[in-house]
Amino acid sequence: MANGASYRNHAGVPNLSRNRQHRALVALGTAIREIRLAKGISQERLALLADVDRSYVGRIERGDNNVALLTLARLASALDMTIAKLIQKAGL
Repeated sequence: MANGASYRNHAGVPNLSRNRQHRALVALGTAIREIRLAKGISQERLALLADVDRSYVGRIERGDNNVALLTLARLASALDMTIAKLIQKAGL
């Protein structure tokens, strides 16, 4: 899939990460989900706070997408934490 072609998951949803379900992506997504739930924040609310699409939050939480640094910074801020703390929570 060269030349910028996207991958699609089992449901046909675009997935731009060749590393889908990589251990590190799953760990990060799990940490984001656990923190979000502990704070009582819905995926939709987190997406609004971080200025990303709600479906993208879901794909990040499942480890389907390799989140970009600036998006990670917005998600960490929306969860009222630093990127370092988020990475630490993920065990990375």
